[in-house]
Amino acid sequence: MLGSSRNQKTWTAQPMDMKARHPTLGSILSSLRARNGWTLKEMSERTDIPVSTLSKVEHDRLTLTYDKLLQVSQRLNLSLSELLSDPGSGVPSGETSVTARRSIGLVGDAVRVNTRNYDYYYLCPELRKKRMIPVFARIRAKSLEDFGALVRHSGEEYIYVLEGGITVHTEFYDPVVLRSGESIYVDSSMGHAYVAEGCDEATVLAVCSSADESLMESLMSLHGDGSVVRPEIGRAEETPRRSARQPKSRKR
Repeated sequence: MLGSSRNQKTWTAQPMDMKARHPTLGSILSSLRARNGWTLKEMSERTDIPVSTLSKVEHDRLTLTYDKLLQVSQRLNLSLSELLSDPGSGVPSGETSVTARRSIGLVGDAVRVNTRNYDYYYLCPELRKKRMIPVFARIRAKSLEDFGALVRHSGEEYIYVLEGGITVHTEFYDPVVLRSGESIYVDSSMGHAYVAEGCDEATVLAVCSSADESLMESLMSLHGDGSVVRPEIGRAEETPRRSARQPKSRKR
């Protein structure tokens, strides 16, 4: 027998805030400014980013290139991961079994690094203290001479070839060629490099993992100021040539 209606609870569905579930760079900067009680002009003076640019970013009509994000973080005395974190995404104290964290990985929202030999798109940048860093990459380097010295960083990484082919060079193994649909898992502290094989440009999905909470900064530092091509800030809103979520197969 059902209990008395006096003991029954009535639950009212609350509207879902989609922006809160998937914060954008604009919402993160807007929240940061609001928490500190800054006007757009004060934020501009602190970061040396024009008021008009900040306004467009906060309204999600423009994004910032990596060098501009780094400039903002340095001027505000924040690490890049702290700058890109959403204070509302933290897990309440004592609730460690289920974090319920989620982020939609859109190339258009990624922190990007563009060079002559590769383009890297660091996905899901709004999540702080990530244990994994997902990266969509376009690789155009054809040789180790193009790529440069082997890179090393903490942790491990997984590379899945979406399109084209790559040659994987590592410090202790012979080079191996991977084609579309093939993958490799490597120790990231071992010197390694990826170059395009048999194509003008290969696309891959990489996932880097480490216990080091500054992994994002470590990965960014590998690009080097001398090799990074930083597009004009007005070009940052352009859509990449192809979405990482819907890679198209190359006709053979």
